[in-house]
Amino acid sequence: MVAAGLLLLLLAAGPGQAGAGRARRDALREELLLSPLPAGDLAATFQFRTRWDADLQRGEVSHYRLFPKALGQLVAALGVRELHLALTQGFWRTQAWGQPPLQAPAGAELWVWFQPTVTDVDKAWKELSNILSGIFCASLNFIDSTNTVTPTASFKPLGLANGTDHHLLRYAVLPREVVCTENLTPWKKLLPCGSKAGLAVLLKAERLFHSSYHSQAVHIRPICRDASCLAVSWELRQTLTVVFDSFSSGQGKKDWSLFKMFSRTLTDACPLASESKVYVDISPKNKEKELLEVTPPPASVHEAIVQGDKRTYAVYDLLSPSLFNTSRSLNVQLKWKRPQDSSELPTPVLHAHRYVSGYGLQTGEISTLIYNTHPYRAFPVVLLETVPWYLRLYVHTLTIITKGKENKPSYIHYQPAQDRRRPHLLEMLIQLPANSVTKITIQFERALLKWTEYTPDPNHGFYISSSVLSALVPSITAMKDMDVEQSPLFSSLFPSSDGSSYFVRLYTEPLLVNLPTPDFSMPYNVICLTCTVVAVCYGSFYNLLTRTFHVEEPSRGGLAKRLANVIRKFRGVPPL
Repeated sequence: MVAAGLLLLLLAAGPGQAGAGRARRDALREELLLSPLPAGDLAATFQFRTRWDADLQRGEVSHYRLFPKALGQLVAALGVRELHLALTQGFWRTQAWGQPPLQAPAGAELWVWFQPTVTDVDKAWKELSNILSGIFCASLNFIDSTNTVTPTASFKPLGLANGTDHHLLRYAVLPREVVCTENLTPWKKLLPCGSKAGLAVLLKAERLFHSSYHSQAVHIRPICRDASCLAVSWELRQTLTVVFDSFSSGQGKKDWSLFKMFSRTLTDACPLASESKVYVDISPKNKEKELLEVTPPPASVHEAIVQGDKRTYAVYDLLSPSLFNTSRSLNVQLKWKRPQDSSELPTPVLHAHRYVSGYGLQTGEISTLIYNTHPYRAFPVVLLETVPWYLRLYVHTLTIITKGKENKPSYIHYQPAQDRRRPHLLEMLIQLPANSVTKITIQFERALLKWTEYTPDPNHGFYISSSVLSALVPSITAMKDMDVEQSPLFSSLFPSSDGSSYFVRLYTEPLLVNLPTPDFSMPYNVICLTCTVVAVCYGSFYNLLTRTFHVEEPSRGGLAKRLANVIRKFRGVPPL
């Protein structure tokens, strides 16, 4: 009877709804990119992309297969158009390591675009940060109005966007956030196969956090379902980047392997994945001969233009039946044929540094150096500065110097801070001449906080979030138009609009600033002194007021004493 009832329901649904159910598909792609870095370091970038052909905004979805239900319901309930969350430990050294596939600032970064139907964006933003804090076991609940800004020129939508009303955007950074295993575990649980199969078996916390740099991120955005872009699909991209160095490995050798990095090897692909590949960057560093040797030999080689440079990748397809015929596991090994010369290392076209100068605890200066190493092309860059309210900026001291001359920004937006309510927001569009260094300085004054506003370790200092640089960098090598679905995941998050440039978003170093700090030991000293004085004075007065004094008369002695004196008198001995 139950089977007959289900058959009747399917027939009553009609062919239209059944076809709609079949058309709602989801797919999983996973890939690992191994990139050798200068000085023997190696960067491993994991990317897991879940694409779902469904409309989350209408709330018609009730069954989740690959897409995490917790994030899907969050997007539908709060009207989220795009969500980008990154948790990072360490700092990516762009000048030494080159451009990363996707960089993030130190600490926790969250920026979200909301739908135009959201009436109270601040309320939805606060509720969203609290929910994400519980999902990822992070301190995102500390995001409030004092560290949230609304950029006007930076952080444009990465997916489909009907409009770019910046009032629907919220951006916040917690530079003090420490990333640990408790953040990695819920991140892995969002994967369709968890950490039981596929590339996720390499995500061993003991090895990932024994590294120089660790960054895990979650990106949710709407994308076109096909070339006509008549329908919308939702994309969840989970990325994890880790940098291993020869010193932290304990062996001091520059040769690497999957087992040496992760203490594990690959045995199979995720059963739910439609594509599972391992890419190894074997691009020659000079034109004479290759420096890197990869074993086992790859089945195929892929060439692509990534971030304006031609790269060659050895590809291992985990879904290929011939990959695991000779051995039960895959342990990719990388060996250097000869030592790498430091003079051969390429310099990134765009990189920046940031530092604090000055002396004393009253005033100071924030300096930012932006480098454009392109030999003949100039390009603009958007600079975003977020400074807490307790550093009071002097905007009239803002100077931009390039090659000894003043460089006036084409666009500037400044939102002053309000004490204990919102931070400073400074955005500028600056033109960078070819082969130049641009120095941006601005002075500030330190504020005196209330004693309850200091952190438990006030003498350690207060962290200032990183500056953000967004630019379309000219490509040295001509880039060809490629299909986003066929290209590797590490080159499809920021697709190039034309073949002459590529988008780059960089972050500078976070700053550590000391503020005037009171002597927090004084309350302890005052309490000890006060208690001692009160105890002595009160004890003395209480003793005098409550003690009763009695005068004792000297006694003449007892019967035994008188008898002893009589006997001593007869004997001629002095009495007692």
